[in-house]
Amino acid sequence: MNDETSERTTEDGPSLIESDVASTLDRFGSSERSIVGLTVLAVAVFPWLFVRAPVISGLFRGYQSLASLILIWGIFALGFNLLLGYTGLLSFGHAAFWGGAAYAAGIFSASVSGSPVLMVLFGTLFAVLLAWILGFVSLRRGGIYFSILTLAFGQMAYYLALSPLQGLTNGENGFTDVNVGNLFGFLDAFSAFESIPLGTPVPLLGDWLYVFVGAITVLCVAAIVRILHSPYGLVFKAIRENEQRASFVGLNVWRYKLMAFILSGAFAGVAGSLFVVHGSYVPVESLYWTTSGEIVVMTVLGGVGSMVGPMLGAGLYLYVENVVSGNPAIQPYWHLILGLIFVAVIALFPEGIWGIVGRVRDVVSGPATDAEPEGDN
Repeated sequence: MNDETSERTTEDGPSLIESDVASTLDRFGSSERSIVGLTVLAVAVFPWLFVRAPVISGLFRGYQSLASLILIWGIFALGFNLLLGYTGLLSFGHAAFWGGAAYAAGIFSASVSGSPVLMVLFGTLFAVLLAWILGFVSLRRGGIYFSILTLAFGQMAYYLALSPLQGLTNGENGFTDVNVGNLFGFLDAFSAFESIPLGTPVPLLGDWLYVFVGAITVLCVAAIVRILHSPYGLVFKAIRENEQRASFVGLNVWRYKLMAFILSGAFAGVAGSLFVVHGSYVPVESLYWTTSGEIVVMTVLGGVGSMVGPMLGAGLYLYVENVVSGNPAIQPYWHLILGLIFVAVIALFPEGIWGIVGRVRDVVSGPATDAEPEGDN
């Protein structure tokens, strides 16, 4: 068998195995470029359709600030989905990374620099460090024990910010001394470059705040797609499907789970930092367990284990919370409405909103097997 493989390699060029690997890499590369390209298009078109498009924006009743907020929570949901959807780990403590990064970015802006770029970098680094520490301890246990440990750590962070660290976090009033500067303010001291205020209007896109958030959204999507198409991503999926078998083939399952936890915390940190840049305020509720519950609902509602689903879930959740609830007759019941939507989607379509889109696409395109000739079987 080795002789045959050698002959194919020397006489006909690369072996079949090498050709398969090359074609797989090409396919993954093409898929990555397509996903990133579609993300760029969606991010560019979204604020116009949601806020300014004739007729359509009137139906949505959207506004510019909400468009940016949807992308921020979408990044949070994508990062959480990396842990739940692709590694099979359910965390109830991700508010610690979201809120921790928010506090870190806010305090950094008040004490060091208000540059949005540096705020996001500092908040993300803090979230990565926190995720490494909490993951190192929490992942010593699995299943429901892991989930409860993350919940406990998240609540510990909340109560630390509420009382023992009140002098730093401003306690129950939240951190109000956030000082968000111009977009590239950190370059002012080194060049004649004129930095840009985030509120400066931009045609079609709205303002520079949305451009900043949109650019980071595209980078996060590109990073997640690259991770999922890398050997690390394949191991994450193997752990999700059968952790015991993954360990039997020699994989250090605990190490890969820790890396998934840290990566997920990093994206939560990016989103939490952007949340502060967006609102110039850090509420103490950003660390509360309900924030962790919200991101679970968003991810499951949109579709666990898909790239688009979590962002759709985040968009629907925020739309109901901020637009639908604006109706005085509905406002007291918006949680009930959202709960009914969640129950209906999960009961009828366990794959979430993205699963509904997939089923509609299958119905429209028709079964693929009908057009296949019998001889191919």
